[in-house]
Amino acid sequence: MKHPYPIMVNLAGKQCLVIGGGPVAERKVFSLLEAGAQVTMISMEFTEGLVELGNHSQVVLHRQTFHPSMMTSEEFMPFTLVVAATNSAEVNAQVYEFATAQGKLVNVVDQPELSSYIQPSVVRRGKLVIAVSTGGASPSAARKIARELDNNYGEEYEIYLDFLSEVRHLVQSKIADKQARQRMFKEMLDWDVLDKIRDGSFNSWKDKLYLAIERGPWPNGLAGQVDTDRPSWSTITDFGQRV
Repeated sequence: MKHPYPIMVNLAGKQCLVIGGGPVAERKVFSLLEAGAQVTMISMEFTEGLVELGNHSQVVLHRQTFHPSMMTSEEFMPFTLVVAATNSAEVNAQVYEFATAQGKLVNVVDQPELSSYIQPSVVRRGKLVIAVSTGGASPSAARKIARELDNNYGEEYEIYLDFLSEVRHLVQSKIADKQARQRMFKEMLDWDVLDKIRDGSFNSWKDKLYLAIERGPWPNGLAGQVDTDRPSWSTITDFGQRV
């Protein structure tokens, strides 16, 4: 059995086409805009939300009936990704056929067999993105699992991931020994930083940690040998034990 290949696509600044103007199309457009895409829409009618979005530079609305000839025009060529979200199975099938012929990524809503990609249910916490897909077998089940994950991974994870990213770059700039850095990164994952974020003591703790990292000196051990007697390393280790 073949399985879809999961990837994270960078759509920032990319041209995307959505055919349809109803509530489902609106949800698709919002998710594309969150990814930084430029969205063109084709439909005779649009929801109030889409009409409002039409005032933004990232969204272009075309009030016209879709015709397959549009898919072969020069205007179609710039589109990286195509979404068919109409209430007509015939139109959706035409979109899939012509978009696929042009080598475009295409998603036909609620028809995974006519889609070259499936949009999963997503939980976002800043840099943390958790995607859930059932391969089109049951979108409702995917949404249910996503809701469960949403309850388990609170807003504190956004702060936590920002912290890990910041301290990673800081450590890379201060510690030359790669193995020493990797050891520290692994140890940090065992620190219960999330509780610090939840109880409100995180910011003061983080400032002290950053100060300790900035001060050094840091070991330049040979072959990854870390001098754990140096003050800086013991201080950082102590931070972990006190979390």
